[in-house]
Parts: sequence; structure tokens; C-alpha cells
Amino acid sequence: MDNSTQNTSLDKLQQFIGDTEKSVIALDFDGVIHNHDKGFHDGTIYGDPIEGTKEALENLSSNYKLVIYSCKCNPHRPLIDGKGGIELMWEWLEKWDLKNYITDIVVSKPPAICYIDDKGIRFETWEQILNKF
Repeated sequence: MDNSTQNTSLDKLQQFIGDTEKSVIALDFDGVIHNHDKGFHDGTIYGDPIEGTKEALENLSSNYKLVIYSCKCNPHRPLIDGKGGIELMWEWLEKWDLKNYITDIVVSKPPAICYIDDKGIRFETWEQILNKF
């Protein structure tokens, strides 16, 4: 591959990431959309939507692509009733009439404007982080 082809590919990748970072909100699943008060439990997606989920997803999806990221999608996670995490989440979203608000479900954090996660800590400085522990 010559330099001009590499540069074109890099330019396309940078444009894609730039566009994605302006148009995507990434959402964790458990604890943000799905109430998982029993933890892993038996591996099923057993909980109800967290209060206000449908209204928030409807509102946000009118201006942004919503992408769920979750460790439930990990391909090394055991199948539950013969289904992987992504399939189980799509079924749960459909059951609760939330599927149409979601663009994609992925295993790792996608490029996005922001990440909505119940376990996140906003990074400002390492001192601030170390003070939490």
C-alpha cells in the first residue's frame, strides 16, 4: 500500500470517528436502562426498565444515535437458553418497546459524544481518582 492510499484510509477513518463522536451517545445497559438488582443472578435479563428510560431514550434518539455497550455482549460469556447477550438484549428491548430507539449493541465502548454509565467516575486528575479509593 502506498502512502497516498494509507493517507486516504486514515482520512476516512478520522472522518468516521469525528462524525460518530458528534452523533452517538453510548449507554451502558445494566444499571442505566435495565434494573439488575440481583446482579448476574442466572444470566438472564430479568429486570424492568429503570424509571424514565423510555422517555429518555425517545428524547435522545430524536437527535442522536444511541448505542448500548455492555459486557453482556462478550463472546466468552456463556449462552443463556442458547442465546448470546446481544440477542437477549434485543429481545428485552423489544419486550419493553424500546428497540426502535437503539441503533446498535456492542461489546466495547464505541466512539461517542459521551458515555452514560452507572459505574463511571468522571476523570479530572489522578489525585481526584486516588482520593476516591
